[in-house]
Amino acid sequence: MAIPTLSGKRIVVIGGSSGIGFSVAAHAAEEGAEVIIASSTQEKLDRALGRLPEQVRGRRLDVTDPAGVQAFFDEIGDYDHLAYTAGDPLQIKAFGDTDIDQAKAFFTVRYWGAFTAARFGAAGIRPGGSIVLSSGSAGARPGKGWAVAASITAASEALARALAVDLAPVRVNVVRPGPTRSELWEGSIPEPEELYRTFGEKLLVGRVGEVSEVAQTYLYLMRNGFSTGSTVTVDGGHFLS
Repeated sequence: MAIPTLSGKRIVVIGGSSGIGFSVAAHAAEEGAEVIIASSTQEKLDRALGRLPEQVRGRRLDVTDPAGVQAFFDEIGDYDHLAYTAGDPLQIKAFGDTDIDQAKAFFTVRYWGAFTAARFGAAGIRPGGSIVLSSGSAGARPGKGWAVAASITAASEALARALAVDLAPVRVNVVRPGPTRSELWEGSIPEPEELYRTFGEKLLVGRVGEVSEVAQTYLYLMRNGFSTGSTVTVDGGHFLS
């Protein structure tokens, strides 16, 4: 049996201008896929397109605007796979210091954005296609100060399982990354390299992950036609350490 590839497939990556999403787009394009990335920031979109293969196209998209999301999918037409990786760095602070409005804003992009993308994007997915959502290890193994992050990631995993049932035979899965070196954290924490070192020393592999390693999991779930309703963890042994 031939090994499935993404060559000739049409893939949409919402959040594809940076971090894990950028790497998903880059690897899919290298495999021969036609890729469309979407980002809320035109500057980030232009910068990403300058670094990606020429067959990658980009669209500006505000995932908090349902009408805009519907128009986006109506415009791009049929495609094979949707990866949702959009989201700002999550809030890490004591629960008693949590800003309620800010917490709600995190849900707006990471959870409701994914919900909206699936709602309007599912109809355009071709037979054999899939949706891959994003989670995080905080949902199953939260630390102090991770109440918001744990809530969002756990909700995203539940959403993926429910959508796998509702949207069948479209496959829906979710990737659960552990601590990963990503530009997502640049400017959001004082010393990211110190954070990577501290996390990495506690992991079984002795280091944090790289976005390219996590991105391969999204591509695997796109290729594997027998996987749906699954949460795939790629965390360097975080759950065992």
